[in-house]
Amino acid sequence: MATLTAPQLETDRPTPTPIEKVSIIISKGSFESVYPGLIMANGARMEGIEANVFFTFFGMDAINTKRNASMKVATVGNPGLHLPTWLGALPGVSALVTRMFNREMEKLDIPPIPEFLELLSDSGARLFACKATVDMFHLTKKDFIPQLEDIITVGQFYEMAAGGEIIFT
Repeated sequence: MATLTAPQLETDRPTPTPIEKVSIIISKGSFESVYPGLIMANGARMEGIEANVFFTFFGMDAINTKRNASMKVATVGNPGLHLPTWLGALPGVSALVTRMFNREMEKLDIPPIPEFLELLSDSGARLFACKATVDMFHLTKKDFIPQLEDIITVGQFYEMAAGGEIIFT
């Protein structure tokens, strides 16, 4: 026969350990994929939490000086937009949706990606590029924003992330 137990009182629960460090991995290069990682890093810094941001694969477009100011919302095959794929593929739809998103972000005082990266760096967040991806795409440190701290290996990233939370966006 099962025995019922009294619900635990809030005071009986252990106090959660505060997060002291986050390492955020940005691996996709679309507008709606980059912003969540930047917002998470910004929120961490505002709470006094150490934040490292690791850009890999197409997420490196966010730190590439030739690409970061013109990132677009992915309108083809993006179920969150609730647009038929054929509509998202029409010329100009991605640009239109991106303009709409930019206007809404501006209303919330969320800066454009290049400015956001500068703000993050100034707040103490550390920005890194993935060495394997940099090599694969034939890039150099000159291709990236000046706030990029370094190009590091995955092993170096794990070393840096030790003891903290890892967040994929």
